[in-house]
Amino acid sequence: MKKKDILLCASIYLLTSCGSVPLTGRKQLLLVSDSDVLTSSLTQYNDYIKTAKKSASSSQTAMVKRVGQKIATATEEYLRQAGMANEIKNFAWEFNLVEDKQVNAFCMPGGKIVVYEGLMKLVSSDDELAVVIGHEVAHAVAKHSNERMSQQIAAQYGSQILSAALSEKSTMVQNLAGTVYGIGAQYGVMLPFSRTHELEADYMGLILMAIAGYNPEVAVNFWQKMSAGSGGNIPEFMSTHPSDAHRISEIKRILPEIMKYKTTRR
Repeated sequence: MKKKDILLCASIYLLTSCGSVPLTGRKQLLLVSDSDVLTSSLTQYNDYIKTAKKSASSSQTAMVKRVGQKIATATEEYLRQAGMANEIKNFAWEFNLVEDKQVNAFCMPGGKIVVYEGLMKLVSSDDELAVVIGHEVAHAVAKHSNERMSQQIAAQYGSQILSAALSEKSTMVQNLAGTVYGIGAQYGVMLPFSRTHELEADYMGLILMAIAGYNPEVAVNFWQKMSAGSGGNIPEFMSTHPSDAHRISEIKRILPEIMKYKTTRR
């Protein structure tokens, strides 16, 4: 096959592999099938959860499960109403609180949610925990892991992406899983998402928590506590995450729109 034909095929493949993020409508490149993403992420998650020590706090564990399940139910409700009920099959929700001093949480593709005890020290209500879990669930609903993996595949294979994707996609996905999910001491479990993904997850997460009946207005105070609890801000240009000030400013800006989704507490 001539080079120009390879490039043409690759371009067609890329164009037909675009998706749209729920709630935001942003176009994204999705070269990897949902089944491949779920398989690779489940392997990483199972390896992690086998060695993670579950929290001994029954009250905090119950809180994580309670808030997580309400947001999961709200997420599925939204997907049905938006005509995306077929996406629900991609989620097998699981909520765990583990002994770890890190102020962190994550949600793997498929709805495997882990909250660290270190974060719970800053959580004073179900509403504040909903800010975190809503944000993490949003990453999964928006398929940010798939998008990040797809971007790496496109960058790595370039014009050969069509043949590579068709013949060795499963192998590529497995090879990239460790890079995308990043299990290791440097990052914890999930590598940081891009600033675009983080701000998008903030927006979507606030909507999901509002649909679940939680109060999105607590997000401003909660992120301020997170900023103070982290020991100071990291300049935005040094991190893939938005700066605390930028994140809080954006949340304040979008809150009037978010509040339209708020329902009475369930």
